Amino acid sequence: MRILLAVASRHHGTWEIGEVIADRLRARGHAVDQRAPEDVDTVTGYDAVVLGSAVYTAHWLPVARDLAARCADGLRERPVWLFSSGLATQPANSANSPLEVAALRDRVGARGHRHFRGRLDRSVLSFTERAIIAGGRAREGDHRDMTAVAAWADEVADQLATLAVDLPEAISHPV
Repeated sequence: MRILLAVASRHHGTWEIGEVIADRLRARGHAVDQRAPEDVDTVTGYDAVVLGSAVYTAHWLPVARDLAARCADGLRERPVWLFSSGLATQPANSANSPLEVAALRDRVGARGHRHFRGRLDRSVLSFTERAIIAGGRAREGDHRDMTAVAAWADEVADQLATLAVDLPEAISHPV
């Protein structure tokens, strides 16, 4: 299957999570295009979509939300999975639970959502971002669990394998 993996990442940490997902899906025989959401005009030509975003102040990045809104009709026509990446370390855990995910999941008919812990490098943050992080008492460092990311990508691949026979002909075709 041909899969669009659209990843919104401000400081490359979430993009790297996307790379692990793409590698796992490719290892399972899928063609994967990993792209930034602002570079996606349509989901036409893809059999499935994985859409992910970094989480800042409890929200997905605007470019990811915009892609979901712009392509909502097309997303509803194919299998979609969502993932988020934020600090999710105590005590900042609640600040990194994206508020809009439930509504987004319903709007695009997503089959699932997974939240992954992110990484924090204060040296790359803007003054405003550092102030927000300081208020949340988030811990510096790389808290990502790439083994968990790979396992989730394998779960998506397993679900795609069971869906392959049921995909409409209009979607499931080589491009």
